[in-house]
Amino acid sequence: MAGGAKVAISLVLNYEEGGENNILHGDGQSEAFLSDIAGAAPWPGMRHWNMESIYDYGARAGFWRLHRLFTGMGLPVTIYGVTSALARNPEQVAAMKAAGWEIASHGLKWVDHRDMPEEEERRQIAESFRLHEEVVGEPPRGWYTGRCSINTVRLVAETGRCDWISDTYDDDLPYWMEAGERDQLVIPYTLEANDMRFATAPGYIEGEQFFTYLRDTFDTLYAEGQDGRAKMFSIGLHCRLIGRPGKMAGLKRFLDYATGHDGVWFATRGDIARHWAATHPHVRRERPSRMEKARFVERFGGIFEHSPWIAERAWGLELGPAHDSATGLHNALCRMFRSASGEERLGVLRAHPDLAGKLAAAKRLTPESTAEQASAALDALTDEERATFQRLNGEYVAKHGFPFIIAVRDNTKESILAAFRTRISNDTETEFATACRQVERIAELRLKDILP
Repeated sequence: MAGGAKVAISLVLNYEEGGENNILHGDGQSEAFLSDIAGAAPWPGMRHWNMESIYDYGARAGFWRLHRLFTGMGLPVTIYGVTSALARNPEQVAAMKAAGWEIASHGLKWVDHRDMPEEEERRQIAESFRLHEEVVGEPPRGWYTGRCSINTVRLVAETGRCDWISDTYDDDLPYWMEAGERDQLVIPYTLEANDMRFATAPGYIEGEQFFTYLRDTFDTLYAEGQDGRAKMFSIGLHCRLIGRPGKMAGLKRFLDYATGHDGVWFATRGDIARHWAATHPHVRRERPSRMEKARFVERFGGIFEHSPWIAERAWGLELGPAHDSATGLHNALCRMFRSASGEERLGVLRAHPDLAGKLAAAKRLTPESTAEQASAALDALTDEERATFQRLNGEYVAKHGFPFIIAVRDNTKESILAAFRTRISNDTETEFATACRQVERIAELRLKDILP
């Protein structure tokens, strides 16, 4: 992290008051989400006076209490601003700007996007950008919808207008995603180090519980950062929730605790995005899970010696990002090798060349086999050593019916000869199993040469 920090703390204040479901806003029902009303449900076609007043509290009292806290401590804040809420609260927007806070977009309205048609969501995203710039004076550089659809992240990324998007909860650090031609930075958010737990079950019932959870999270991340594995700590806040005096006391206690430590970077999400882009720029590469079948087989058909059928079958598995690494793809290929018939696996064994055999002498090995045999100096044997290898090869094949196979890169010339002499005496069933394991190890090493 910047300046060698052990943990970066991102304080996020969700500004939703004025963007919630409300008959007065042209919606078909009242709001029911994230309030102190237990068991709240939408009231179709009706205003909900109590709900409206709770949201009003966030704008009238909660926001200003938090504003005094953060400005008094000199802490940077990222606002997730619902655009229609910002438009209805100009004094709060002016205070955010005067404090130098980052004002990101929280969508056009504080409503559920789950069932929203893609074209309507795209329209609302565009309108949110337009209205945000009109109200704030500049467009948002970050985005978090919250109540998003399966399309939200892709649609926002496709605009190419955001330095970061936060509609994920899947990591403690930022990461890159590819959306078409767009390299989009994702800064994951949190739903647990979040004051929304005051309004959901299981949740917090007092400020001390919130403080304890934040402190424990901080301590864990801070300890991890001691050995260079710096992490990011997002804290989600809402004016109408944490802005209540008893709840805010727990937040204040935590901020006093965290600021008492060295190596803590309080940063906006924009600060984090700029740091990440500068120090961890995205590099595009071919990803196995996204390859067409022909390219996949071309690229990985030789991982198991002269056995492209293994790659052909592996392509038909449910390959995803987890298979874009050497370890992940190795697992997929090995599944197809292990589930093949005995005759098919025997064919893979027989496709391997003899060590220091005639194919090597004639320079007819695959590039992979050539490099592997050279790694143990099997391409530079004395005449006596070569004769020994050829004799052992002959004895081994005569007994077991397939070549002696060993992951050469794990061995030396001497250890290979020792294994040769030991394994010749094994029964063929044992040797078949041993050879199959060695084939898998060879495949693993080959994949590690070309994949992360």
